[in-house]
Amino acid sequence: MIILGIESSCDESAAAVVAREDVGGRPRILSNVVLSQTSAHRPYGGVVPEIAARAHIEHLDGLVARAMDEAGLDYAQLDGVAATAGPGLIGGVIVGLMTGKGIALTHKKPLLAVNHLEGHALSARLTNDVGFPYLLLLISGGHCQLLIVKGPGHYHCLGRTLDDAVGEAFDKTAKLMDLGFPGGPAIEAAARSGRAARFDFPRPLKGRAGCDFSFSGLKTAVRQTYDALPDPRPQDVADIAASFQAAVCDVLVERSARAMKRFRQEASPPRPFVAAGGVAANDEIRTRLSAACAEHGFELIAPPASLCTDNAAMIAWAGLERLHAGLPDDLNAAPRARWPLEDLGNAASPH
Repeated sequence: MIILGIESSCDESAAAVVAREDVGGRPRILSNVVLSQTSAHRPYGGVVPEIAARAHIEHLDGLVARAMDEAGLDYAQLDGVAATAGPGLIGGVIVGLMTGKGIALTHKKPLLAVNHLEGHALSARLTNDVGFPYLLLLISGGHCQLLIVKGPGHYHCLGRTLDDAVGEAFDKTAKLMDLGFPGGPAIEAAARSGRAARFDFPRPLKGRAGCDFSFSGLKTAVRQTYDALPDPRPQDVADIAASFQAAVCDVLVERSARAMKRFRQEASPPRPFVAAGGVAANDEIRTRLSAACAEHGFELIAPPASLCTDNAAMIAWAGLERLHAGLPDDLNAAPRARWPLEDLGNAASPH
């Protein structure tokens, strides 16, 4: 089974081809092409939707052609075309989904209208031999949630952010201190020379029942601390970055540990704990989650950093899994700016 994947939900234009020889065979990434728009958005300190959509229009066709060329295939050899149908910036989602529909229609291939979050959710199965069910911490610029993954289209949410996503908190904190864009890697780099114990930032919801998250109070505390410094020096910035990152890690670990206790009641060993999404590329977060997994009898599984950030290989893989499960979409599949994973029980297409 060979699937072309297209990703355009935010500021990466991407195309990839993923294959699996048979049901029990290991997946292979035949090509994975990503065009980052970081330089175009950096002057604004964040993603500008109009600029992102225009870049997708200008580059996506060429990226698809390059992905097919690197895979050494023609369109007749594809078994399906997967494209992100949401959630995301609606202009970019429309560009990618329409591109996928055009290819699928022209070459008479099944269309897979993929939920971007499902791409992240299933990405660990592209790189690791992970069986269902597994516990997932999905952390990105727009999302932060803990879910039990039971199979393609089957997700049970244990907790989600009540306000800001953790990736947004990283970006806003970096922007506050002029560390650059994207904010996650910038904060991580600054924190390496910082003293995490200098500032006692709040750990929102830590110790509370449930598995939900909150990061707005932490963002506010960071801003108040930074604004109170008369003349912030590089060491002050590094200390704030390290203290902020430590607070985020504490919250993620404590909330995840609560989810692990709930998941233990449903699954016998081995118990995989998957961390996915762009923020899962953070080394300190991975280290802290790994220690928590060891303490609670889980195994941390995280895709390589290149597959944590937005990419088309994960979209192709999610499409492959959905096609194998008998879940193709028709050409009426609608682009969506919002699309919770729990809604995947309802088809993307109107039937």
